[in-house]
Amino acid sequence: MTFSRLLNCQYSDTLKKMDPDHLVALVTEVIPNYSCLVFCPTKKNCENVAEMICKFLSKEYLKHREKEKHELIKNLKSISGGNVCPILKRTIPFGVAYHHSGLTSDERRLLEEAYSAGALCLFTCTSTLAAGVNLPARRVILRAPYVAKEFLKRSQYEQMIGRAGRAGIDSVGESVLILQEKDKQQVSELISRPLENCYSHLVQEFTKGIQTLFLSLIGLKIATNLDDICHFMGGTLFGVQQKILLKEKSLREITVEWLRYLTEKGLLQKDVVDKPKDESFHITKLGRASFKGTIDLAYCDILYRDLKKGLEGLVLESLLHLIYLTTPYDMASHCVPDWMIYFRQLACALSQANKIFKKKMNGNNFLKVDKDIVNRLYLSFVLYTLLKETNIWSVSEKFNMPRGYIQSLLAGAASFSSCVLHFCEELEEFWVYRALLVELTKKLTYCVKAELIPLMEVTGVLEGRAKQLYNAGYKSLIHLANANPEALIRTVDHLSRRQAKQIVSSAKMLLHEKAEALQEEVEELLRPPSDFPSVEASSTEKA
Repeated sequence: MTFSRLLNCQYSDTLKKMDPDHLVALVTEVIPNYSCLVFCPTKKNCENVAEMICKFLSKEYLKHREKEKHELIKNLKSISGGNVCPILKRTIPFGVAYHHSGLTSDERRLLEEAYSAGALCLFTCTSTLAAGVNLPARRVILRAPYVAKEFLKRSQYEQMIGRAGRAGIDSVGESVLILQEKDKQQVSELISRPLENCYSHLVQEFTKGIQTLFLSLIGLKIATNLDDICHFMGGTLFGVQQKILLKEKSLREITVEWLRYLTEKGLLQKDVVDKPKDESFHITKLGRASFKGTIDLAYCDILYRDLKKGLEGLVLESLLHLIYLTTPYDMASHCVPDWMIYFRQLACALSQANKIFKKKMNGNNFLKVDKDIVNRLYLSFVLYTLLKETNIWSVSEKFNMPRGYIQSLLAGAASFSSCVLHFCEELEEFWVYRALLVELTKKLTYCVKAELIPLMEVTGVLEGRAKQLYNAGYKSLIHLANANPEALIRTVDHLSRRQAKQIVSSAKMLLHEKAEALQEEVEELLRPPSDFPSVEASSTEKA
């Protein structure tokens, strides 16, 4: 490391205290004419740095692309029912915004579009942006050589600084890494060492990797006997790297162990064969249900047990019990409940919640109950409240959770609900869940008032547009299918002719598909007995 130059800046005592790393000086050399990214270790740090920088920017920055920034704030309000993050409201006029997973997907999309267009010139962001969307910059600043509390890996460092000066977009690119004296040695090693080697994670990600792969191979009948499965494994990255990754056992021995594990877990069954070398497998009912439902195999037996227990006394006073059953297990394991909010929720008039929880507790002390059960119930409260209020902002405030996290939870629950539905379709004993989960999946997918769901099935109709259409009198799919596009344009604000035609066309197609499906059901019911010879034959034999 050699000396380069002194920054040309005059810092007051206040600014020195607020900005010891001279970020303001570094970014003002670039913005507003060029773009800049400041990578921060945490989400909170992103927000604080964005606010701090704006406090010391001159009023001249407010005039740069003023109209576009005003339009951006207006659009942010419209997508969230009139709500805008107070921090963004203060920083956007200066052309500055934070970017991390706490934002909703719509907020991120609008901010990214504004950044790409040049209306925003500075993003303070977390490392997730480095491996995500294509947002290059003239200068990239790394606030610290850490991601959360973990020291940067070479691959992460390359991803971040790789945003600077993209070929074909910019002619120049610079990266700046700010470090403390204690990190100097580690940073020297970081920038001089080669990239980390890339190894197969097929074994490390045990349930999502090797187990799921074997279940898919046998379920799809790509490979069902031991020799074919071993041959397939030889063609994977893990198979190519087996000499490095496997110290003591051969690939065949490991494959046999994993197949035995899946058999013991009740997901596979070994076929009876004459010769040991012809050893083959087929998928069991539970295995097929897990395979068809794409259930993480770490949780398939827990899910089966929970659904089985639910049959003993399914609480249908509200959706809470069903929501609990479809709350993703993996999200619960990372949840940290706010206990004051939790107990407040339990104390509310949610008798059904108490019923569910009493079953789970089995007379144990609340704090001694399985941590994952407690966490899942907490996330169930979040989802239950969200379905009632359908407003991410109010739920975010009520549970003190980032709105982006709540949106991810909702998307995860909708996806998992669909997976549980497919899981139940393969197991006759869970027939009762099928109709219930179809409706719940719709509610979680759209997260709007029940009357808007049929409208949101139409291509191009999101929540805001569905409300407009409903208020204009188009309350069902039939109404939309029979609508005149010109009449739609006159009655619905900000609707273009192209959008109106697309909505009517999509509604007609959807209605036609539903009519065809009903027609097939009718024909199936009215089909004469002569069309079912096998049924008749078996009946005669029994007689």
